[in-house]
Amino acid sequence: MVHRPQGHFKCISLSMIGLAGTIAICAMPMWRVTAFIGNNIVVAQVFWEGLWMNCVYQSTGQMQCKMYDSQLDLSPDLQAARGLVVISIVMACLGFLIFVVGAQCTNCLENQRAKATIVVVSGVTYVLTGITTLVPVCWTANTIIRDFYNPLVPNALKKELGAALYAGWATAAFLLIGGAMLCWTCPPEKEHYPMSGGQVVCADLSYVIL
Repeated sequence: MVHRPQGHFKCISLSMIGLAGTIAICAMPMWRVTAFIGNNIVVAQVFWEGLWMNCVYQSTGQMQCKMYDSQLDLSPDLQAARGLVVISIVMACLGFLIFVVGAQCTNCLENQRAKATIVVVSGVTYVLTGITTLVPVCWTANTIIRDFYNPLVPNALKKELGAALYAGWATAAFLLIGGAMLCWTCPPEKEHYPMSGGQVVCADLSYVIL
C-alpha cells in the first residue's frame, strides 16, 4: 500500500506526465498523415490532419497550417476525438485538484482516513481520464488501418498513423498506471483510543436449574 508522501509524489508525477501528453496530442496536427503510395520516390508534400487544423509540409522544410472552417470538415472519428480529448484534459485537471486536497503535504483536511479516500477518488479520476484518452486514439487508428487495407479506397485517400496517435497511447498508459497506483492507496485502519478513568464491571450471573 502507498501511504507515504513520496509514494504519492511518484503516482501523481506519472499522472501529470499524462496530463501534459493529453494537452500535447490535443494540439498536435499529426493525427492522420497522407499515405503516398506510388512509383514516385521523392515526396513533394506531406499532409497532416489534426483535431483543430490541417498542415502541409513541403519538401523544402516549410509548413503551412490552416484551422478548420467548420467542424463538419472533420471525419466522425476526429469529431469524437476532439470532444473526448478536451474532456480528458478537464478530468485530468480535476483529478489533480482532488489530489491536492487529499495530499499528505497539505492541510486542507486533518483526518488521515478522509485524505486517503480523496486520493483514491483522484486515482479513479485519472483512470477514467486514461480511458477517455485511449478510446479516440484507438478509434482513429482503427479507421486509418481499415481504410488503408480497403481495396475500394483510392490510394490518394489512404492515410497513415500520425505521431499524435503514438503519443496518445503513451499518454493513456501514464494516466492508467498513475491512476491505478493512486487507487492502491487504501484508507488507514481506524484508530483505537484507550479507555481512561473507567473499569469494566462484570456481573455474576446465577443460573437456576429447575
